[in-house]
Amino acid sequence: MRAATARTRRVPGRAVAAVLACALSATGCVSGTVAAHQPGPASVALPQIPAGGREQVASALHSPAGAELPRPLVNPANIVSGGPPPDGIPAIDHPRFLRPAQASFLSASEPVLALQIGADARAYPVQILIWHEIVNDTVGGVPVAVTYCPLCNSAVGYDRRAAGRVLSFGTSGKLYDSNLVMYDRQTQSLWVQFTGQAIAGVLTGQQLRPYPVQTVSWGAWRAGHPHGWVLSRDTGYTRPYGANPYPGYDNIHSRPFLFTGQVNGRYTAMTRLVGLQSGGEAVAILLGTLRHRRVIGLTLAGRPVVVWWQPGTASALSGATVAGGSDVGATGAFSPVADGRRLHFLSAAGGFRDRETGSRWSVLGHADAGPLTGQNLTPVTHVDTFWFVWAAFRPHTRVIS
Repeated sequence: MRAATARTRRVPGRAVAAVLACALSATGCVSGTVAAHQPGPASVALPQIPAGGREQVASALHSPAGAELPRPLVNPANIVSGGPPPDGIPAIDHPRFLRPAQASFLSASEPVLALQIGADARAYPVQILIWHEIVNDTVGGVPVAVTYCPLCNSAVGYDRRAAGRVLSFGTSGKLYDSNLVMYDRQTQSLWVQFTGQAIAGVLTGQQLRPYPVQTVSWGAWRAGHPHGWVLSRDTGYTRPYGANPYPGYDNIHSRPFLFTGQVNGRYTAMTRLVGLQSGGEAVAILLGTLRHRRVIGLTLAGRPVVVWWQPGTASALSGATVAGGSDVGATGAFSPVADGRRLHFLSAAGGFRDRETGSRWSVLGHADAGPLTGQNLTPVTHVDTFWFVWAAFRPHTRVIS
């Protein structure tokens, strides 16, 4: 996290700001908790690792710079209210799941967040995450937070273990550089979703371990994981799942909501990109470039990485519905090594092909035809996001354009 600096606050035009303020309020106020399950196939609760209880320590939730707390890593004045109160956008703390064949509420091209730890593969529909932003879950025996910030289009998974604790996360109702600020319920420290770092509270400076999360179409994920698990609409809340509360937000000429920094003028604020970061090195690949080339190889922190793009995934933020958005495609980032050898890839019908064996690979990094059938590439953590937030948090980024 960069040190706090004096910055000029920038906000969108009145019309855009009004629409987004209404949208954020809607996510916090559309009907309340319901006791009954949503109708449909019977969902199941999978085993969970419990988080710790509330600790008797000073809270940063309402006073990030309290006298009993460490000095925040950022200027508290730049941690601003996004509209809803804490937990006004409710995290999902008791997720329930379906098998893919039961998830009739999803269409083939709509986006889901894909997370796999070990053999445990799960899909989290963006049509649900856009209303909740955080799912506290346990995947492959690891307590994780699956997070999505609509204002940054950033999907990131984190290990919920930090500082000798198992944490659970909620939405604070605050934003930092237009990014979701989470809080842990154990110490009520504040965490930036984009970086996974605690910026205020007793856990200031602690860093969550990220897990690769990929945004892909439901059809692609279902084909790759027919026996996996998909988050159900049985959340305990009533929301208009499938509707997009931020229509038109990803327009290339839009301005980010409550962004307090200066937009790096190399590109428009809402230019889409694929961002990768390892150690002190950051790389941004403009989505337009990746769409044109389909496959890009690069070196990150001294290691080879392959990044690819495949059409057929809807934007969650452009249309009136999540499924009806424009086709922005899906990206993947992987270590290009399988079966002990370095591979080089080309775009091919139905996915990608490696030059060395001719095997075909899906957007999820799984070989589904050819000599390497059954092999999986190791995913590399990346984020599909907008230029304004990537440049704000990774100002020394290299750009591939």
